[in-house]
Amino acid sequence: MSTSILNIGRTGAAAARASIELTAQNIANATNPDYTRRRMEQTELVGTGRIEAQHRSTLNGVRIGDVQRFDSEFGQRQVRSSTSDLARTETEMRALGDAELALEETRLYEKLVDFEASLTLLESDPTDPALRTGALETARQLSQVFQSAEFALGNTRALVEDELTLGVSEINATVSELSRLNVELVTAREGSSGRAALLDARDAALRDLSGEVGIDVEFDQFGGVEVRILSNPPPPGENGVLLVSGSNVSQLTASQNSGLVTLNVAGTNFTAVSGAMAGRSAALADIAGRQTELDAIANSTISRANAAQAAGSALDGSPGQPLFSGTGASDIALVLGDGAGLALAPAGAPAGSRDTSNLGNLIAAFGADDGPIAAKDRLLLSLSSRISGLGTTRDGLEIIKQSAEANLLAETGVDLDAEATELIRLQQAFESNSRVMQVATGLFDTILGLR
Repeated sequence: MSTSILNIGRTGAAAARASIELTAQNIANATNPDYTRRRMEQTELVGTGRIEAQHRSTLNGVRIGDVQRFDSEFGQRQVRSSTSDLARTETEMRALGDAELALEETRLYEKLVDFEASLTLLESDPTDPALRTGALETARQLSQVFQSAEFALGNTRALVEDELTLGVSEINATVSELSRLNVELVTAREGSSGRAALLDARDAALRDLSGEVGIDVEFDQFGGVEVRILSNPPPPGENGVLLVSGSNVSQLTASQNSGLVTLNVAGTNFTAVSGAMAGRSAALADIAGRQTELDAIANSTISRANAAQAAGSALDGSPGQPLFSGTGASDIALVLGDGAGLALAPAGAPAGSRDTSNLGNLIAAFGADDGPIAAKDRLLLSLSSRISGLGTTRDGLEIIKQSAEANLLAETGVDLDAEATELIRLQQAFESNSRVMQVATGLFDTILGLR
């Protein structure tokens, strides 16, 4: 009996110490989002003895069991899905916000209004050299601002393209890591701390991947994953394009043409439906459309100004010459060299004419509902409205993601209060088992001291 008591105390102390170490590990990782709470399983250690011809089973201590990892496949799926949706909206919103800032900082709308105002001022004294020179200088500044706006939008687009390239590299690196984890999980011992760490790394990699692209995940018997990218269009009979299965990996590539992004895996072209890659794709298409609109506004400015020049007479009575050259925002330039060349009077008017009817036509053309000023206003308004809508969507998706994370944390996270209570209980258990061993030792000493 004394030997059984000693073994009970010894195994109980060992089990308490192992549980204390695991609880301390939980506490140390309480703020680690990639860590899942663990518990040490314990079972009764049953010994078998023989008395005469009969067998007897006796409780002989505690057996240290497997490391139990608290997981929630449903909770993880909800977090991945909400992460993908939020990442798409945030990425698109951030890129379009940069585009809006680029356009606003160039102050193109103000320069268009300034040019119209300088023309309106000329109506008061069409022969004044200072007013003519001022109008010409405003036109020169307008052409430069168009070029600056085109450069700023192009730079914003280039940054998004760089992010797209970086995102592809991160996806491929994460997929390679998942393949490695799949292989290691096959050989990892069930219920070991090493296996729990591998599963934590697997879930962290899946969350990182879901931030880049929407994914569909299936688990095998070893805890390995088969990952598919949710795509448009989806493959026949499948939820998405296969990216990783076991140790097999397919590399992702991306290409873009005129703002249209095409992803490719194993020869299959598709577009992402969620995640940051989908947000970048949507932003690139939108920015490319804004560049087309900007070119159209510049072209309208060029054509309307030059048409008015062609229909009028300069200050010396000669036919009006083109004011601008180019076809779009990138190459618009002032070509009229002298303010006296502004054709404010109608064609055939004599030198020094104060007739501003042709100037009135140009002012009306610029201020028309389909003119450059109104078009630029619509461009900024539509961009601002798009960003505002994305902001509203982002706020809703942020709430959904926080709720999913809170639910997952409640199931798999570390509660410091509960862990601290458990730590005290385990310390008391360790001390109690140590006392049991002391009592058993004392019994042995007493028996050995009998005479």
